[in-house]
Amino acid sequence: MSDPVPGTEERVPAGSGVKLSSAQGRWIVVATVLGSTMALLDSTVVNVALPRIGEDLGADLAVLQWTVNAYLVTLAGLILVGGALGDRFGRRRVFVLGVAWFAAGSLLCGIAPNAGVLIAARALQGIGGALLTPGSLALIQGSIADGDRARAVGLWSGFGGVGAAVGPFLGGWLVDGPGWRWVFLLNVPVAAVCVPIALRHVPESRDPHAHGRFDVLGAALGAAALALLTYALIEARSGSPLVIASALGGVLLSALFVYVERHRSDPMLPPDIFSSRQFTAVNVVTLFVYAAFGGFFFLVVLQLQVVSGFSAMAAGASLLPATALMLLLSARSGALGERIGPRIPLTVGPLLCAAGMLLMLRVGPQASYVRDVLPAMVVMGMGMVALVAPLTATVLSSVDPGRAGLASGINNAAARAAGLLSVAALPLLAGMGPEAYRSATEFDAAFGRAMLWCAGLLVAGAAVSWTTVRKPPPGAECHPECHTFCATASPPLEPPRAAKP
Repeated sequence: MSDPVPGTEERVPAGSGVKLSSAQGRWIVVATVLGSTMALLDSTVVNVALPRIGEDLGADLAVLQWTVNAYLVTLAGLILVGGALGDRFGRRRVFVLGVAWFAAGSLLCGIAPNAGVLIAARALQGIGGALLTPGSLALIQGSIADGDRARAVGLWSGFGGVGAAVGPFLGGWLVDGPGWRWVFLLNVPVAAVCVPIALRHVPESRDPHAHGRFDVLGAALGAAALALLTYALIEARSGSPLVIASALGGVLLSALFVYVERHRSDPMLPPDIFSSRQFTAVNVVTLFVYAAFGGFFFLVVLQLQVVSGFSAMAAGASLLPATALMLLLSARSGALGERIGPRIPLTVGPLLCAAGMLLMLRVGPQASYVRDVLPAMVVMGMGMVALVAPLTATVLSSVDPGRAGLASGINNAAARAAGLLSVAALPLLAGMGPEAYRSATEFDAAFGRAMLWCAGLLVAGAAVSWTTVRKPPPGAECHPECHTFCATASPPLEPPRAAKP
C-alpha cells in the first residue's frame, strides 16, 4: 500500500476535524458508505442467489452452506485484527486495502468455474470484509469534527440502511436477469469508485496509543477452530474419519485459543472483559439470537423459491418489510430501551421473532405473499426492532467506555460466528439431505423442523435475557452515536472506535 496522498494528512489539524458541510466531509461519508455497503449488500444478496448457484454448478446443499460460511469463517476470525491493523498502520490505508481485497475476491467469485473456486474466493472476500468493516466508522470518528460526527454517523447508517433494504431485491433482480454471477461482479465497479475517492479525499488517521504485538496466533487459532467445526457439522452425515478428526481438532483448537488468550500479555480477546456479568450475558443472548437469524435467512429464500415457487426477485423482496421496520423504528426502540432498561426489550424481541418464525410454518406450496409471508415478516421485523438497538447499546454500556470498541467488536464476531455455526448445523438438525433443496416436498418438511429449532433458540435467548440482563447502573455510559448506527445494523456493526486486540 502506498503512502498517504501528499497533503491529505495536513487537511485535518490536530484537535479539530473535517466539517461535514465541507466538500471533503461529504466525500468522507461517500467513501465510507460505499465501502460498508459493499460488505452489507454481499451479506444480504448472496442467499437469494443460492438456488441458482447450486443449479448452475451442479452443487449439493453442502456447497451452498460453504458459499455462505467460507466468507463468515474468515470474517469472524479476523475482524478484531482488522480493527487493530487500522489503528496501528492507518485506518484509511487498511480500509482501502480491504475494499480492493474484497473486490478482488468478488471478481473471483463472479468468474468461478466450479464450486471449489467459488468457496475459496468467498474466503478471500471475508478477509477483505474483516479489513474494511471496522475501518468504515473508524474513519468517520477519526476524520469528522466532533460537532458533526453524530450527523455523519447518521448519514452513514441511513444510507447503509437503504442498502440493506434494497439488497435482497437487487440480488433477486440480478439473479433473474443477467445471472447470479453479477451478485458478486457488482462489487467491482463500486470498489473502483470507492478507492480513488478514499485516497484523494479521506485523511489518514491512527490511534497514537496503539501498542503491543498483534495477536496473530489467537486470530489464526480462532479462525481455524471455526473452520474445522463448520466442516465437521456440514459433513457430519458421512461419519468419515476426516469428519471425526475435524470435530476433535476444532474442539482442541478452541481450548487452545482460550488458553492462549488467557496467557498473552496483549490478547485479541482479553478474558477480563467478561468479568462484566452484563457483558457476558448479552453475548450469550447474541449467540442464541443470531444463530436463529443466520439459519432463518439462509433457509427462507430457499423455501420461497424451491417450495413456494417465488422468483429470486420476489423472494428477495419478501424480506423488505422487516428491514423497513428496522429503518423506521429502531432509533426509537433504542431510546425506549435506554428509558426502561434492556431487560424487557431483550426478552420481548426474541419472543416476537420466534412467533414470526412459527408463522413461517404456513409458507408452503402455493403460498400467498399477503396471507402467509407478509404477516410472518412483519412480526419478525417488530421483534428485530425491539431487540437489535437495545442489544447493541447494552453491549456498549456494560463495559468501561474506553473498551467500547473492543466490546462491540467481540459482540460482532460472536454474532457472525453464531450465524456461521447455525448455517452449518441447522440442515443437519432438521434432517436435510444433500439434495433436499432439489425436492420441494423434502425441503418443505425439513424447513418446518428448522423453524422449530430457530424458534427454540430465540426462546432460549429470551430466557437468558429475563434471568440475567439488568438495567445499567446510573452513570453507565454509551456511545452517543450508538442509537443511530445500530438502528440499521444486523448484526451490530463496529462503533466509531476500531477494536484493538
